[in-house]
Amino acid sequence: MQVAIQASPLLDLGFLNQPLATNRWPLIMTRRRWIADEVHDNRALLLGANAQHLVRVLRAQVGQQFEIAVNGEVKLGTVVGLSDHRAEFELGEDLRSAPLLDLTLLVSIFKFDRMEWAIEKATELGISNLIPAIARRTDVHLVKAANKRVDRWRRVAHEAAQQSRRISAPEIASPTKLADAIATIAGTKILLAETEQENTLKSRLHRASAPMTLAFGPEGGWTEDEIRHFEAAGWLTASLGSTILRAETAIIAAVAITASELSQSA
Repeated sequence: MQVAIQASPLLDLGFLNQPLATNRWPLIMTRRRWIADEVHDNRALLLGANAQHLVRVLRAQVGQQFEIAVNGEVKLGTVVGLSDHRAEFELGEDLRSAPLLDLTLLVSIFKFDRMEWAIEKATELGISNLIPAIARRTDVHLVKAANKRVDRWRRVAHEAAQQSRRISAPEIASPTKLADAIATIAGTKILLAETEQENTLKSRLHRASAPMTLAFGPEGGWTEDEIRHFEAAGWLTASLGSTILRAETAIIAAVAITASELSQSA
């Protein structure tokens, strides 16, 4: 017995023979961006680990082009020389790039693994400077070891800046006594304090402008004397809400809120 099968329009696969409408969603290729380790006239160099990654992992070739961040600008760079530990670029046309936030973080030193994570994420969010501070309740063992960690913090920031396509890495200062840091900072200054009950960070940012600094206390919190010292120097206190946040959580939340508010007011 023969059975006639009628094709259903729901099963019509004729569209597979039609050319793809590639113009609907154009494919945008993004060049890898590098922050130059050295710059000489119209030549830029990547050295060490950056050059090794370019050569061994990305298999770069002479003549290939990348975006190169130099002195706060981005230029089109053409590879003119390669070795295991050195990549040389000829710098060409200027490329458009997003400006960085004029935002400094004053961060009381806390556990190094979590602090490195905070530095990485804050860099991705666009901070311009970070000052590690020694507060009254900063762990004494962390204070003793902090100076040896600065180079690593800078490497973490540099790698995060390249990954997030920034025009430069944030400046990471050497560990500084809190009193010295408070005295040297200008602009809009906001102290994140769990004792603040009335003013949220967002409300403090409503009419604020750059340059701006946010201060974050140690795991034991600010002492009353430190808060008075901040207030005497013109700092405004602000809260991130009623819950108690880890230091790294508070940093990322505050930077994200500040970045959003500054971009809307720009």
